[in-house]
Amino acid sequence: MTNAKNSSSYLLAHFEEKHAEIFEFIRWLVEQESMSREPEATTRIAENFGERLSQYGATVDLFRDSQVGTTLRARFNQSEHPDAKQLLIVGHLDTVWPLGTLALRPLRIEGDKAFGPGIFDMKAGVTLATFAMLALKKFERKTNRPVTFLMTCDEETGSHFSRPIIEEEAKHSEAALVLEPPVPGGAIKTGRKGVGEFELIVHGRSAHAGNDIRKGISAINELANQILEINKLANFDLGTTLNVGVVQGGVLSNVVAAEARALIDMRYQILEEGLRIENAMSALTPVLAGAQLEVKGGINRPPLVRTEKIASLFAHARELATEVDYDLQEASVGGGSDGNFIAAMGVPVLDGLGVDGEGAHAEHEHILLSDIPRRATLLTRLIETI
Repeated sequence: MTNAKNSSSYLLAHFEEKHAEIFEFIRWLVEQESMSREPEATTRIAENFGERLSQYGATVDLFRDSQVGTTLRARFNQSEHPDAKQLLIVGHLDTVWPLGTLALRPLRIEGDKAFGPGIFDMKAGVTLATFAMLALKKFERKTNRPVTFLMTCDEETGSHFSRPIIEEEAKHSEAALVLEPPVPGGAIKTGRKGVGEFELIVHGRSAHAGNDIRKGISAINELANQILEINKLANFDLGTTLNVGVVQGGVLSNVVAAEARALIDMRYQILEEGLRIENAMSALTPVLAGAQLEVKGGINRPPLVRTEKIASLFAHARELATEVDYDLQEASVGGGSDGNFIAAMGVPVLDGLGVDGEGAHAEHEHILLSDIPRRATLLTRLIETI
């Protein structure tokens, strides 16, 4: 333990010395805007980041898609056991922020907080992993197994393109570390809800609202009935929630609406609950005579369940954190990540290993600058010892 503590203390001092350089790398990533569904933007940042990783000695591959952009894979050959199963380091380069946001809200520092679009979710985490590998290389410290970075381009929109790539890499992985931000306060994530996405389309019949209203079938009225039924499907005791987040319908106030639609978000902790909701959505029936329903979508991400393997991996991380006097905590959250796909394949996952802060997807998004050295130390020790 003494040698390990000395090792971590040495790394902590190294990252404190490198703090300004690390932050400039974070700035470099943040100032490359990379909104999901902007393929040129996500391709540009993947190519630029890949060029840096190649300079650092990684073997980089780019997976391109005309609709969403480019996902990056980088393999590092710093292992004592090159034939062992790999350690997978997972992140994403896309953000939720529209191109042009940076001009309105440029990166800024206020005290210990650094604000910027995508800084917390999750360009600071991507930076930590980069400098962890650089530190191991500088100090000629070997990892127990090969290390692979996988940085996706479409995580914020469901990873529909990247999912097969993620699952293929998971097949060859002993464990995975996900660079998503932690729970504010620093707790890493050992459980996540699964996610479902549905679209409900209602078809009615148009009519003049003044002259022939009874000849019409209001798709909006039918949708209102269906929303009430959908809300009844929730089971808060089991962690199952549904949210009708977007509603559209009709053309004019004096026309009975012929069509209406809603987008529904579903979260679940238990696989059977996800399947129950999926079946219930498919079985929705019209209330109004003559109305027709069309349901699209389904389960997008399976839940990340805290298994014994994940609990053991967290215990290892918690022990490493004590080497720098860090009382590491864990939490389960409602949001999904690419780690969900990996955990569903039986691979233990630790999520939320990015820099502490707050405000993912919000204008006050920021990281805590003082947290960078210890989180970098913890991540480096995890990469070295798993």
